[in-house]
Amino acid sequence: MSPITTERLIDLLGEYTAQEGRSVDLLLVGGLALQAYGYQDRATQDVDGEVIGDLDSLAAFLRDRGVPADLGENMSGWSVVAMPPGYRERASVWLDQPGLRLRLLHPVDFIVAKLRRGTDLDLTDAEFVARRFNVTPDAVRRAAEAAIAASPKDTTLFLFRKLVDLFCRTLARQA
Repeated sequence: MSPITTERLIDLLGEYTAQEGRSVDLLLVGGLALQAYGYQDRATQDVDGEVIGDLDSLAAFLRDRGVPADLGENMSGWSVVAMPPGYRERASVWLDQPGLRLRLLHPVDFIVAKLRRGTDLDLTDAEFVARRFNVTPDAVRRAAEAAIAASPKDTTLFLFRKLVDLFCRTLARQA
C-alpha cells in the first residue's frame, strides 16, 4: 500500500464527485490534515475524517481504489473523551471546489483530537501543530477541559488529564 497525499486525495474525491454525482464535505483529521497544515513529510496510508453526506458510498469508493478510510459522521464519538464543543464551527475550509469541500480542525481542536488517542505518533503530530500555529499550553488546557466537560464520566478522563498535563508541560519547556 502506497502513502496517500492531499493531492491524491483531491484527485480521488474529484473522480468520486464526477462519477457518483454526489458532493463531498470532509473534515480531515490524521496524517492528511497534517499535510494540509504544512507537515509535508508526514506520510499516511489512509483517510481519516468526519463526513457530511453519503459516508458508505464514499468509503466503498475509496476501498475499491485501495485506500483505507476511517470515516464517520461524528468524530466526537470516536473516543470516550468528547471533542471540545463547537469544533465543527471552528473548522476552516481548506479547499472549496464545486461538489468538494475539505475542512481542517482549528489547531487546538486538532491537538485535543490527537491527545484523545495519545500514541507516540499522535503526540508528535500534536506538537508539530502546536509549534506551527503557536498554540499555548493554556489554550490546550482550556480546550481539553471543555472536552472533558462534554464527555461521559469515565475513569479514562483521569488518564486523558494526565496526558494533557504532560503534553502541556513539554510544550512549555520547549517554548
